[in-house]
Amino acid sequence: MKYLVRDKIFAIGDDYWIEDEDGRQAFLVDGKALRLRDTLELKDPAGRVLVTLRAKALSLRGAMTVERDGRTVATVSRKRLSLLRDHYRVTLEDGPALDVSGRILDREFGIERDGETLARISRKWLRVRDTYAVEVVREDGAGAALLIAVAVCVIRMADRD
Repeated sequence: MKYLVRDKIFAIGDDYWIEDEDGRQAFLVDGKALRLRDTLELKDPAGRVLVTLRAKALSLRGAMTVERDGRTVATVSRKRLSLLRDHYRVTLEDGPALDVSGRILDREFGIERDGETLARISRKWLRVRDTYAVEVVREDGAGAALLIAVAVCVIRMADRD
């Protein structure tokens, strides 16, 4: 399943819909203004909060947490920097870590677990400007909401650097 994310509104306090490949509203990204830390909520179409994304207050290399029901389920952090590809690590509370690598600023990267692709993020499938797609290849227990949250975190962190 592919989800379309509008890239133009990544400011605190902005809200935007992520649509599925059929054009239906799948997730609402709700930016929370006036918070000390960068905070976003990923909600379902009915308005229920699925996960909350927060920038970690004290982190040397920058990190964001993904929280569900008040507890951290994943921490996204920069792994290493190279000239050709960016690398991020997603440490999950339960289960093996996820690796994110590719050209983040170009919106061309993948999310993998143990070498198996779970999601591909790309602009090349789309003609709409300032939009990228998150193609969930295999949820494998992670869930589409978590994979989309990881993509949003990684892009937000890369744009901030």
